[in-house]
Amino acid sequence: MQWFMLYQNPTKNSLISLPPAPSPLVGSAFVAVGPKIYVIGGSINDIPSPHVWALDCRFHRWEAVPSMRISREFAAAGVVDGRIYVIGGCVVDTWAKSRNWAEVFDPKTEKWDSVDSGKDDFLREKWMHGSAVVNERIYVMADRSGVVYEPKTKKWDSVESGLDLGWRGRACVVDGILYCYDYVGNIRGFDVRTEVWKELRGVEKKLPKFLCGATMANVGGKLVVVWERKGNVKEMEVWCAEIEVEENGEGELWGRVEWCDAVHKVPMGSSIVHCLAVSIQFTHYDDDRAQIILAYANYETVLRRREMDLLHIAWHSINPGFYSCRIRSSIACNK
Repeated sequence: MQWFMLYQNPTKNSLISLPPAPSPLVGSAFVAVGPKIYVIGGSINDIPSPHVWALDCRFHRWEAVPSMRISREFAAAGVVDGRIYVIGGCVVDTWAKSRNWAEVFDPKTEKWDSVDSGKDDFLREKWMHGSAVVNERIYVMADRSGVVYEPKTKKWDSVESGLDLGWRGRACVVDGILYCYDYVGNIRGFDVRTEVWKELRGVEKKLPKFLCGATMANVGGKLVVVWERKGNVKEMEVWCAEIEVEENGEGELWGRVEWCDAVHKVPMGSSIVHCLAVSIQFTHYDDDRAQIILAYANYETVLRRREMDLLHIAWHSINPGFYSCRIRSSIACNK
C-alpha cells in the first residue's frame, strides 16, 4: 500500500507521495491518534496478522507498534479517550479468540488488553465493513446487523434497526451526525438521537451520484469526500470535495461545497481503502496549516490545507522538513 499527501494552494490541489507502508497488508483497520495513523492487522497471502504499524505524520516515518493478542483481518476500529478499540476480524473458534474478540490499545503505555464481550448476547461476527464513533460510543457494522460498545460503561448493545438498514460503505461523523451514501448515490446523514436518516441537501448540482462508492472524513468539522472517476483508457481520476454541513432550524441537513476538484490520477482498477483525519500543530510557522493524506495499495497521497487539518487516503494500486503540527483526517483504497 502506498500513501500520498494532498497539497492545497490557491491555484491547484495536488498529491505528494509519502513512504510506503512496511508490510503489504490487505484488510487492515485504520485509526488516527494525535499525529499518528495506525494500520492494524490485515492479511499477507490470506494469512491474518496481529501486527500494527504507525505512520508518524510529523516526520512521514513508519514505526512498529506492539502486536495485538490475536491475528485479525477486516476488523473494525475506533478511538475513545485516546485509546484504540479493535473489534472482530477473527472467527470465535478458540478460547483465546473468544476472550480477545475485542481488544483495546493504550498508546501511552503501549499495551493491549482484552475487552470483555462474552457476557452479552449479541452476534460476534468476523467480517466488519464499517465502524464509527458517535458520542463516545463505537458503532460497528457486520454482514448481519451490528453492535455498539460504550467504553465508559463497558456495555454492548445491538445497533438501531434504522442505522443497520441504511449504513452503506465507508462513513464519517461530523457534529454527531453519521454520513454515508445511499443506494442511489446521494449523501445522507443519520442522527443517533432521533434514529432518522436525512438526505444532505444543497450539494446535488456540484457533486456526482456516488453509485460506485466514496470515502468520507471529518476534516476540521467539515465533510471531505474522495472518490474515483473514469479518466482515459489506462487511468482514473481521483476527485475530492470539501463540504460545510449544518442542520437548519427545521432539522434538515444542508451542505455547501467549498471546493471540488480532480487531485490526482491513478491506474485503472485502483480503489480507495480508507480515509482518516489527523491533528498536527505546527511550531515553525506563524500560520495554521493542514494536510490530507491518501493511500493506495502501493500508492498514497497527502493533501495540505489551512486550519491545521490533515486528511489521509489509502489506495490499492501502483508504486507511489520537520513538522510539528495537528492533523485530523485520512483515507485508504483497494485494488
